[in-house]
Amino acid sequence: MTSFLPARRHVRAPVSPTVSPAFSHLDALADAIPKPYWTDARPWPEPRSALTADTTCDLVIIGGGYTGLWAALQAKEADPSLDVVLIEADTCGAAASGRNGGFCASSLTHGILNGVERFADEMPELEAQGLANLDEIEKSIARYGIDCDFQRSGELHVATEPWQVDELARSARLAASLGHDVQLLSAEETRREVNSPTYLGALAMPRGVAMLDPARLVWGLREACLRHGVRIHEWTKALAVTEARHGIEVRTPYGRIGAARGVLATNGFPPLLRRLKNYIVPVYDYVLVTEPLSDAQLASIGWQGRQGIGDSANQFHYYRLTEDNRILWGGYDAIYYYGGPVRSDLTLRADTYAVLADHFFETFPQLEGIRFTHRWGGVIDMCSRFCPFVGTAMGGRLGYALGFTGLGVGATRYAAGALVDRLYGRNTERSRSNLMNSKPLPLPPEPFRWLGIQLTRWSLSRADENAGQRNLWLRTLDKVGLGFDS
Repeated sequence: MTSFLPARRHVRAPVSPTVSPAFSHLDALADAIPKPYWTDARPWPEPRSALTADTTCDLVIIGGGYTGLWAALQAKEADPSLDVVLIEADTCGAAASGRNGGFCASSLTHGILNGVERFADEMPELEAQGLANLDEIEKSIARYGIDCDFQRSGELHVATEPWQVDELARSARLAASLGHDVQLLSAEETRREVNSPTYLGALAMPRGVAMLDPARLVWGLREACLRHGVRIHEWTKALAVTEARHGIEVRTPYGRIGAARGVLATNGFPPLLRRLKNYIVPVYDYVLVTEPLSDAQLASIGWQGRQGIGDSANQFHYYRLTEDNRILWGGYDAIYYYGGPVRSDLTLRADTYAVLADHFFETFPQLEGIRFTHRWGGVIDMCSRFCPFVGTAMGGRLGYALGFTGLGVGATRYAAGALVDRLYGRNTERSRSNLMNSKPLPLPPEPFRWLGIQLTRWSLSRADENAGQRNLWLRTLDKVGLGFDS
């Protein structure tokens, strides 16, 4: 879970760590290696060979993250006779699917408030379908024996400023009206769950989120696809997709793939369809992970429910415990770079790690002295409505699913399934939903895109400093359907 619009917390402003004594926790970063914890903790599966010859298939899938793997798996579950080929430019899970925080949410709309703003009439059905989708993910993990530390532990949305307490009450009323099991907690009750002096209250949603190891989920889905007969080729970059006489053709460095149908599942990478270039932008999110907590350190926090946690600022942090009792701490300072480049060097950002470390010890001062072992970042495919969309091209033979905006661990299964349903003409609840039959507003070209995002960052900073009051710019964005409320 993350937002692409970095604002500032009410009590602090960004200061260069090279000149300010405010950053007193840099020593905690000294040994943090620039690598995702998830892929460092367990060995990668043996890679699949690259495609080195021309081939044909019924369905070709471009992208080996959650969206592509769920599309392949659900296509084979629906019709085991389909010949499915999946290609991945790197290895499955090397990008966002293996780098995220492992929050698997039932929400399909990046939160209830964002959904109500955009799909008010459909929200009862979307929330029910989202909970059913999370149930199906849990069943699939059990069915295929995927060892990914799946825990249906729920989530705490915590308030750290007085104005956020009222916002949580509004969210609780909406969530309850949409069928969720919710509980509003006082400051004291919240601190009994997780002990931080910054907490003023919380909204607990015990069934709406599961925590998991994201890389092991990718690898488990990959193995399930292989067992179903999906032909996976890693280290195989799609260079172009074109229409062909009986379907589509995908060109790769060493061979071409002819297919009746195809799926684009490329997340924040430049899309192979020109029509999509103004619908998504790549935004970078950054994460730290601590060393394992001692028994005494863990006792000082509590956290026996092992819930995922997100604070309620416009620019929020998300954090959780790992299987070996480390704390993953991410979010807040998500960055859009001018022109939307996707480069590996941009997944590391020293200034952001310094800010995150400072905020971590403000939230958990009792952990003073703990060290971070891992630091990394990844690309989010942000769209203007902050939740996924699907569509087709080339006469309905090529489909795409994009725009997850940092909340795709659960929603990818739903969107991939809806897209496969559409490609094969199946009339289902998810393929009929307005969410899956509408698109976000396109984003403006540069330099207006960058300028708009920077103005929004500044405006959200001011909102956090003024008890959530939104200025004229933010109110205008809300009016035209470009505001964000998660």
